[in-house]
Amino acid sequence: MTKHRIVVMGVSGCGKTTIGDLVARELGVPFLDGDSLHPVENVAKMAAGTPLTDEDRWPWLATVGSELANAGNGGLVLACSALRRSYRDAIRKQAPDTVFLHLHGSKDVLKARTEGRTGHFMPPALLDSQLATLEPLEADEAGFVVDIAVPVDEVVASALANIAAVVPSDEGAVGTRPRHFDVDLSAAPFNLDGGALAWVEETISSMTLEEKIGQLFINHNNGYSPEYLDGVLENYHVGGMRYRPGPSAAVQEHIRYAQSKSRVPLLIASNPEMGGAGSCDDGTFVSTHLQAGSHPDKNIARQMGQVAGVETAALGCNWAFAPIVDIHYNWRNTVISTRSFGNTPEIVVERAKEYFDGISESPTVCAMKHFPGDGVDERDQHVVTSYNTFSYAEWDRTYGHVYRELIGHGVQSIMVGHIGAPEVSRHFRPGLPDADILPATLAPELLQDLLRGELGFNGLVLTDASLMVGLTQAQKRKDLVPATIAAGCDMFLFFRNPAEDFQFMLDGYKSGVITEQRLHDALRRILGLKASLGLHRKSLDELVPPVDALSVIGSDAHRAIAAEVADKTVTLVKDTAGNLPITPETHPRIRLYGISGGADFTRADPLAYLETVKEELVAAGFEVSVFRTAEQREAAGETGVNFMSVLAEEATADYAERYDAAFVFANVKGFAQEAAIRIKWSSPMAAEIPWYATEVPTVFVSLNQPNHLIDVPMVKTAIHAHAGSREAIRAAVAKIQGKSEFQGTFNENVFCDSFDTRL
Repeated sequence: MTKHRIVVMGVSGCGKTTIGDLVARELGVPFLDGDSLHPVENVAKMAAGTPLTDEDRWPWLATVGSELANAGNGGLVLACSALRRSYRDAIRKQAPDTVFLHLHGSKDVLKARTEGRTGHFMPPALLDSQLATLEPLEADEAGFVVDIAVPVDEVVASALANIAAVVPSDEGAVGTRPRHFDVDLSAAPFNLDGGALAWVEETISSMTLEEKIGQLFINHNNGYSPEYLDGVLENYHVGGMRYRPGPSAAVQEHIRYAQSKSRVPLLIASNPEMGGAGSCDDGTFVSTHLQAGSHPDKNIARQMGQVAGVETAALGCNWAFAPIVDIHYNWRNTVISTRSFGNTPEIVVERAKEYFDGISESPTVCAMKHFPGDGVDERDQHVVTSYNTFSYAEWDRTYGHVYRELIGHGVQSIMVGHIGAPEVSRHFRPGLPDADILPATLAPELLQDLLRGELGFNGLVLTDASLMVGLTQAQKRKDLVPATIAAGCDMFLFFRNPAEDFQFMLDGYKSGVITEQRLHDALRRILGLKASLGLHRKSLDELVPPVDALSVIGSDAHRAIAAEVADKTVTLVKDTAGNLPITPETHPRIRLYGISGGADFTRADPLAYLETVKEELVAAGFEVSVFRTAEQREAAGETGVNFMSVLAEEATADYAERYDAAFVFANVKGFAQEAAIRIKWSSPMAAEIPWYATEVPTVFVSLNQPNHLIDVPMVKTAIHAHAGSREAIRAAVAKIQGKSEFQGTFNENVFCDSFDTRL
């Protein structure tokens, strides 16, 4: 691998820091300002206008040489005046292969530039002394001279050309360095005015290094106590937080306290993928993404966004981790089966724009997810690195189209998934071996060359949750934490161990993994996003609404929207036996089965919905008998039961004499724990498996996953109600009876690529 050890030399005002930083960026190596290595005694002398003696310089020059000698794999670009031959010799003593880039300019040019600078400890009066001291590069010194009288881009181009001529390159190394793209805060999606731009720069300049590092983190708040928040904010200076959902009043007070204790206003994130639900316990569930894509009315997605914006803004949130713009190509992929608007780029673009426009009516910015795109691999990045295996051309036509459209539509931030894209990476890094394919969170070719370069995204980039195994399996924690920022992410989602992760990030900066340029570019994007929300103009008591704002959460108006959406989107997938309608008059006695995936990480009762189903059926006039598995009966105190005894009791020849119809309501969840989700029966040959479809009319209703026909192909009537909410259950019961028409639509994924599911 080519190793660059470059010293950018010259007198004060020649542009060593500016040019050095740009050259380092193009080479893909760290940049270091040598002045930062001076001991405090030297800095004090220079600030007072006192020239340094050689005795002052020798220890400093030894440190400069040591930094170059110990540079990482790609090397280092370092700014250092290095005016005398003896100074350069001192550096070469530590790092013999150092190349010197001398930035040369006339006295008039240098004087004009020096007099225009502020905040630097080299007064212009020392320029004459420096010019007198300067000893140009000699013929036996590895280096070259570049004229600074030309525009900066020409200076950089000349420097790079000379470096290429002087520094030996490894064969095949050309074209493998990542590009970097500086933010333009005056352009979309930030669109900052002069006052906001000044606030960003002034805030950055006022920060300590620890505060700068802290801004890169989004904390997952694991407690509501003031003491907990004090510790997070005082020790880690985080730039944003996502709280643990709870009652809306408690969440709002939690956010209010956090904002009151933060020196820089916080980005407060929520996950409003379904409306207000998920952001607080009493928020309104409007629809899933799939549900919003399962009716011709695109306004459903806008309504979902509108309710999400109103309810989360009332809490004090300002950042939505939504919309989801993944495309559900693989029916086996259950992590986004309900969290994608559909299985074509066109439906995803249309509905995602509607959601964005709806939520943007509130003071909220969005983070669409999960770049470079989920839905091809069946696996779940929560538990394993997954891959988007499309060719570059296919990716560009599908996922690329989605991202271009939404970026052009104004989306402010993008959440990057722990998802690799082998063929897309190889488009930018030809010959990249399989072992070097990294998840996008660590892949500069995807974040810089593709997202920043080809797609032109100027906004903020954040990682998905860093505890996901899709990321943690890729590298050691101490390496991956700073590597995400170095690769092009601007914010890091969630600590694993706060003290460790903070130190890993700080060490990554100090070692040069995160360059000065990359750190400050990330900070500008973070603070720019805050300024785009107007947070810099608000007083502390304006950052979070008053308590009475919570009245909109779970309001009657929002519940009415949810009921209307449920009525529109309950979908009849098939009724090949003509079982419908089923009414209390035609089929009064109903055997009701409930199927769940078992308790998940939320610890909620997985069968709680079944009581709601029973209530709605009874209210409609049915007689309802609920089936219980052996395990459920034992939990209720019965003895002497097992799966065989239950099966013998349930599956008898008089089943059709006891019941007129069977309803199976499935609410199978579990993503983020399993790589794929299927129905898990209570036992082999379990009594609840629809053997009875041959005995009585059987209706299968899914309240979550759309792919259950692969496990119950024998049912002839299948309905997708999308949600376990009372509104969705009530609408499904009404439609089973024929009281209202099925209006919802579905895509071919529901048949799971199997012929028998259509029968």
